[in-house]
Amino acid sequence: MAIEITRELLKGLQSCVANQKDKEILETFESVHHADIAEVLEELTFEEALYIIRLLDSETTSEVLMDIDEDTRERVLGELSAKEIAEEIDELDTDDAADVIAELPEERKQEVIQEIEDKEHAKEIVELLRYDEHSAGGLMAKELVKVNENWNVMSCVKEMRQQAEEVTRVHSIYVVDNDGKLKGRLSLKDLLMASTRSKIADVYIPNVDYVYVHDAADEVANIMRKYDLEAIPVVDELGVLVGRITIDDIVDVIKEEADKDYQLAAGITQDVEADDSILQLTRARLPWLFLGLIGGISAASIMGFFDEALSKNAILFMFTPLIAAMAGNVGVQSSAIIVQGLANDDVKGSVGKRLLKEMSLAAVNGAILAILLFFFVLVSESDINMAIAISVSLFAVIVVAGLIGTFIPLFLHKRGIDPAIATGPFITTSNDIFGILIYFSIAKLIIGF
Repeated sequence: MAIEITRELLKGLQSCVANQKDKEILETFESVHHADIAEVLEELTFEEALYIIRLLDSETTSEVLMDIDEDTRERVLGELSAKEIAEEIDELDTDDAADVIAELPEERKQEVIQEIEDKEHAKEIVELLRYDEHSAGGLMAKELVKVNENWNVMSCVKEMRQQAEEVTRVHSIYVVDNDGKLKGRLSLKDLLMASTRSKIADVYIPNVDYVYVHDAADEVANIMRKYDLEAIPVVDELGVLVGRITIDDIVDVIKEEADKDYQLAAGITQDVEADDSILQLTRARLPWLFLGLIGGISAASIMGFFDEALSKNAILFMFTPLIAAMAGNVGVQSSAIIVQGLANDDVKGSVGKRLLKEMSLAAVNGAILAILLFFFVLVSESDINMAIAISVSLFAVIVVAGLIGTFIPLFLHKRGIDPAIATGPFITTSNDIFGILIYFSIAKLIIGF
């Protein structure tokens, strides 16, 4: 059941917390989805949220902890004892449990793991903690349903019932051999249609997509997106089935990557949030702002070389912002398309072919805009040489900006650097400098100052 967050609801909860009306609080959240509970708690003070969290049952609390803000979760975990945290961990799938424990200080990790009653669950969590959090192993959960290819259908169904008790949702049934190596997947329809004496080896589907434990998280996301998968099995170097990754984990990966790319495109070099401290925000923003300052000084220095031309042809100064803005806009457009294609693995073909395509596109757009600008300058200034100089400059700037906006993200991608960095101040600043240089150089050639 959804819950509407209103001022009356929040005031009522605050009053219940202040007067310790536990029963009313529990009744308020009865049948409410854990994601909605987390949203409500974010609107309360930390002390009020902590009080309510302690009231909820372990299953609900564990789900709420996964949905609240990371900083809030860290503070909540800091207030709970190792035993309390272990009780919540017991209710989570291994992948989520490992994520929570990974956020704890090293000493607390050991304390919590030792307090987990289900030792098999604890063992699986420890195994997951060994993997890099940005790898398939760091994303996977150990809970899954698997059957042996040598079983018959009757034995298979019996075993599946036992395994399913530990799995929140069964996305797929995986088939392994005697060594635990992944062989394929089992269709529920084929299982129901087969004779109870039939061997699984005769009915399973051998074709199954899978990833290795050390594959990067973004590679896993691309595979699941490409093939529209709800879950994908994970195998080790020997092909042994060790876990599965579900779509909810991949959605989190995609969101994190999108947030990171958006911040890089905006010229923010660190992972920050709106409520971070001024010092953290300053450290994240200042490097690119400094780059912008250097770029501005460089552009001003270039204009200084043409100060005599500006004094004789003041109209050139009037169109300088237009040239710089068009260079930045075209560069950002080109780089954004390339970065998006690289992120979705849609950029195909050679670099030369891609550059040629973008140059052709920039030439068409540049020609149309240059013609429009030519007639505008001609009508407003009645100087054909000036109109030619400014319009030809615009055309050249757009073509060059398109090439730079295409080449830089491709170059960064080849070097293993996140190409999203190319859609922000880096592209804008570089194109401003080149745009001003090209503009005045062409104007000097045509006007002859």
